Amino acid sequence: MASQDWIEKDFYAILGVSKDASDADIKKAYRKLARQYHPDTNSGDEKAEQRFKDISEANSVLSDPEERKQYDAIRAMGSGARFTSGGQGGAGGAGFEDIFSNLFGGGPGPGRGSQVPPEFADLFGGSGPGFGGGGGFGGFGRQAPPQKGADRTASTSISFAGSISGTTIGLREPNGEVIDVRIPAGIKDGQSVRVRGKGQPGAAGSGDLLVKVKVAEHPFFKREENNIRIHVPVSFDEAVLGARIQVPTLDGEQVTVKVPAGSNAGRTLRLKGRGVKTSKTTGDLLIVLDVVVPQNLSPAAKQAIEDFAAATAGEDPRTDLAAKARL
Repeated sequence: MASQDWIEKDFYAILGVSKDASDADIKKAYRKLARQYHPDTNSGDEKAEQRFKDISEANSVLSDPEERKQYDAIRAMGSGARFTSGGQGGAGGAGFEDIFSNLFGGGPGPGRGSQVPPEFADLFGGSGPGFGGGGGFGGFGRQAPPQKGADRTASTSISFAGSISGTTIGLREPNGEVIDVRIPAGIKDGQSVRVRGKGQPGAAGSGDLLVKVKVAEHPFFKREENNIRIHVPVSFDEAVLGARIQVPTLDGEQVTVKVPAGSNAGRTLRLKGRGVKTSKTTGDLLIVLDVVVPQNLSPAAKQAIEDFAAATAGEDPRTDLAAKARL
């Protein structure tokens, strides 16, 4: 990284730590921010991606004692130094030699036998008086450390069942190579999977491959975060009198669920732990009751309904409707 970049970027502010922060404080701050802005949890968010890069850059410098020492030295010099053009000490202000004279304790400027402090020795390519050592201003042009190659992106589609139980898909490269991508159980539509080392090559190793996953919808199971919602039909008498019914689950098992007496259409029953299972949590199965009105009644059934209507003639489910609709 060029020294100008170090002057302009406040790595301490990026990590949210003080300039005298310990190595442990820097490490703790970096881990917290890296988890918050990691591309795996901020898919498609360019601002979060840039923030993650800035955080990684700041950590790479401040976590290295030598890099941090040079960074602090350059920042200390750059924050107070203002290079001016003009004459040798006239009204134009301090010149190049005066700036270095002040920085190094008021002695003669560079090249005149001034003693360079130890923390600036590597910066200027020397280790003793003046700018000896053959480095000149080589410290400012210090070569950046090798970088990993750039990440690549791809996309794939999987079945709903594959998203629930996990699966492995193969992505074919133009050269015929097939990259196996393991899709973890519980992945959501739109999430991405990172395949290490399958990005662009670089001096410090290859980047990663980010695979965005599209999950097909299911005609019966509807996912809501880690919960699964299903609609189950119940008869009129089951809703009125209550019943025990069988409902299907994600794993293909039929479980018995109690329908409380007097259940209205749309009532939702919750079955704990029967939703989507991930490495961190397990959702629930939400069962919505759909009361089915019989269409073809036998004479006996019709008579029973008429008898029921007569027996409940005093009950009006719309008693408060007009009051609720009043503006």
